[in-house]
Amino acid sequence: MGGLVTRIGLWSAALAVLLLAAAPAVAAPLEVYGKLPSIEQAALSPDGSLIAVAMTDGEARSITIIRARDKSPVVTLKAGDTKVRSLVWAGQGHLLITSSVTTSLEDVIAPVREWYSVFDYNLKTGALRNVLSDAGWTLTAGGNPEPRTIGGEPFAFVTANYFVSGYGRISLFKVDLDHDKTTLASLGWPNTRQWVVSASGEALAENEFDMRTGHWVLKVRRGNDWSQAFATDDDDTLGWFGLSRDGQSVMLSGGDGRDAFREFDANTQKWGEPFATMPEGVPIDDPVTGALIGLDALNGDERAYRFFAPADQAAWNAVVKAFPDQTVELASLSADHRKWLVWVDSPIDGPAYAFVDLDAHKAYFVGTVFDDLTAQDVSPVRPITFKAADGLALSGYLTLPKGREPKNLPLIVFPHDGPSTRNTPGFNWWAQAMASRGYAVLQVNYRGSKGFGWDFQRAGFGEWGRKMQTDLSDGVRYLASQGTIDSKRICIVGRAYGGYAALAGATLDPGVYRCAVSVSGIADLHGFVAWSRDRSDVWVQRYWDRLMGAKTTGDPRLGEVSPADHVTSATPPILLIHGKDDTVVPFAQSQIMADALRRAGKSVDLVVMKHEDHWLSRGETRLQMLKATMDFVEKNNPPG
Repeated sequence: MGGLVTRIGLWSAALAVLLLAAAPAVAAPLEVYGKLPSIEQAALSPDGSLIAVAMTDGEARSITIIRARDKSPVVTLKAGDTKVRSLVWAGQGHLLITSSVTTSLEDVIAPVREWYSVFDYNLKTGALRNVLSDAGWTLTAGGNPEPRTIGGEPFAFVTANYFVSGYGRISLFKVDLDHDKTTLASLGWPNTRQWVVSASGEALAENEFDMRTGHWVLKVRRGNDWSQAFATDDDDTLGWFGLSRDGQSVMLSGGDGRDAFREFDANTQKWGEPFATMPEGVPIDDPVTGALIGLDALNGDERAYRFFAPADQAAWNAVVKAFPDQTVELASLSADHRKWLVWVDSPIDGPAYAFVDLDAHKAYFVGTVFDDLTAQDVSPVRPITFKAADGLALSGYLTLPKGREPKNLPLIVFPHDGPSTRNTPGFNWWAQAMASRGYAVLQVNYRGSKGFGWDFQRAGFGEWGRKMQTDLSDGVRYLASQGTIDSKRICIVGRAYGGYAALAGATLDPGVYRCAVSVSGIADLHGFVAWSRDRSDVWVQRYWDRLMGAKTTGDPRLGEVSPADHVTSATPPILLIHGKDDTVVPFAQSQIMADALRRAGKSVDLVVMKHEDHWLSRGETRLQMLKATMDFVEKNNPPG
C-alpha cells in the first residue's frame, strides 16, 4: 500500500515540476481558493463500510453516504444553505447531523446567536428527525452528540438547555434511535455546563461553573449519589475533562499541571497518578464507547499522535507511512481500529480526505477539499524562527509566491484569530489566495498562541495590542534583514483578533504598513468588553481581562490599545469588512471604527457582508470578502 501511494506521489510531483518548467505560473481565479470547501466534514461508520461526506456546490450543501469499498453512492441528503457543523455515526444505521443557524428565537427572550440542532438520519427508514422534538421545552443542543451502544441497540446522548419552572438547566438527554424516543437522562444543577457519559450509557460526571463567582466544580456519580471530585477558582490550571481509558471513570487534565492527565476512581473516591503528559494534548476517543484511546498534539511544527494501545499506535504508524512527506490528521476510525479516515495535507497538491483499510492493504483518496485546485495553485510554505525585541523566541510560517525568487517580495502580514489559537503548517486557503497574487504571506505565532506550552501562552497575558502586536512587526523586521521582503511594501490582513491586529498595526504601530484590512475585527475595546460582559459569564470575562490586562470596562489600559481611540494616528488606508450576522464580534465594532476614521478625515472603506456569521460560513460572502481584500491590497500595495 505504502509503495503504491509513494510511486503515485512521486509521479505527480515529477509531472508538476515538468509543467512548471514548461510554462510560466498563472494565478488561478480567486474562486478556486475563496469558495466553500468541496468537502466540509467526513465520518466513517463503525464497521468501516460507509463514509458520510458533507459537500458543497456553491451555496448548496449536501450530505452523501458512500460505500467505502468503491465510493459508490448510497443516498444523498439535500441540506440547502444549512450550516453543517459535524457528522457522527451512532451504530451502523444512524447518522447524527449537527447544524446551526444564526437567528433569534421566536417567543424566547434571547439575543441573536448561533443556535444548534441535532438530527438523526435513519438509513433503514430514510427518516430525518430532530432528536429533541419530543424532549419538552428545550432551547438548543450543545456540543456534539455522544453515540453509545446499549443492549446491542444504538443510542445517542445530547445536552440541551431544559426549562424547569421557567429556569433553564443544561441537562442530559438519552435518544433511543431505533424507536425515535428521547427521554431526560439527568437533570442539570443550576450551574451545570457539561456531562460525561460512560461507555455503558450512564451519566458518570458533570462540571459546574458559577458565573457570579467563577467557581468550577467536577462532580462524579457513585450509585445514586453525586460527590465532588475536584474544585478550583483558578480555571487557568484546567485543560480537558471527559471519559477516561476504561470507559467507566472520568479523566481530567490540569489541577496540578495543565499537561498531566489523571483518572478519578468513583469507588475509592481518589485521583490516580498522571497516566500521560502531553503539552496541549487533545483527547482521541473510541468511536463506539467514547473511551479515551490516545492524545493528539501539535508541538511546534510536528503533529504527534500517541495511542495507549500498542496495536493502535502500530496501526496509526502504518497509516502515516502510506503518505510520505505529507501531514496526516485523524478524521475518524472504525470500531475495530483497522479502517481509518484521515485528512492528508500535501505540500504539492493541497488537502484531501483519504480512506485506509489496513487489513485489505488498500488506500485511496475519498475526495479533495478544494476540487478546482491544482499543484500549480499551491504555493510553498516554510517554517521560520526569529526573536522578538525582548528576546522571546518566536516562530511562524512564510508562504512564498510560486515562481518568484524569495528576495525583496511584497509582504502581507496575516495574524491568526483567537487570539489563543495558533497557525499550523500546511494548506491555508486564505494565505494561499494571497500568495497566488504575488505576495509573501507571514503568519506569526505571537506570544499567547497555543501549542507552545503554558508559559508561552501566559506570556501573552496583558499584552493585547502591546507585545502581541510588536511580535508581528518584529517578524517583518526579521524578514527584511534576510532580504526576503521589501520593507516598504507591506500590508496587514486579518480576521477577528487578526482583524484587531490589522487595525492596531495601522494605528498603534505606525510606519510599518502601507494598508490594513480588518475582517470582523474588534475596534472599540471599551464597547466590546461591555457588550461581552452583558452576554457572557465570568470565564469569558476572565479571558478578556487576562489578555487585555483590564479589570473594568473603564480601565484606561483599554483605551491605550483601542484602535478607535487612536484614529488620528492612522496613516495607511483601511478596509473594514464585517458580517451582519456576526454573534462573536458585533457588526457595530466596524461601524464605530469607520465613523471614527471618517470624522478624522482618514481613508476608510466599509464592506458589509449580508447574512454572514463570524466564521465566513457562506460561499458568496466568503468570496466577496476575498475579492474586496485583494482589490484593496493590490491597489495600495501592488505586487509587481
